[in-house]
Amino acid sequence: MSFSMSQASLPAVEIALNALSAVLDKGAAFAAAKKIDPSVLLNSRLDPAMFALTRQVQVATDLAKNGVARLGGVEPPRFEDNETTIEQLKARIARAVAFIKTIDPKQIDAASDRAITIPLGPTNKGQMKGDDYLNHFVLPNVYFHCTAAYAILRHCGVELGKSDYLGAIPLKMV
Repeated sequence: MSFSMSQASLPAVEIALNALSAVLDKGAAFAAAKKIDPSVLLNSRLDPAMFALTRQVQVATDLAKNGVARLGGVEPPRFEDNETTIEQLKARIARAVAFIKTIDPKQIDAASDRAITIPLGPTNKGQMKGDDYLNHFVLPNVYFHCTAAYAILRHCGVELGKSDYLGAIPLKMV
């Protein structure tokens, strides 16, 4: 039995984004319990040269929705990048997951050898085969930004563990 592009992409990005949403829940609970303004967490970063938490979430959702849209040959929705609260970031994640669920798996499966054009900054574009785009661009980048968001909250003192990052993986107990 072969492993399809849709099997490698759709559940992976959905699980990652839902886990990111749950991590934000823990961040909100932490801020409330410690009487910290949540904007302190949202503006935190691991290094001055890295994105703050808000931007990490925005980029993770953009990469997920835009990636599966390009693989599916459809236009992704545009998000404004104007979130200022944890609730707004969670709503953004929910919108991205809802969009991802609309993508036809057959369209993604047909993208393996198709050239995918991606923007590289404001004026440049690049191309990759669909399977390379998924395996070497979309998934690593989604995971990177979800990991950075997790690490920022963990660094701020939010009690998070590996299971929070992994989310609801389809594990069957034997």
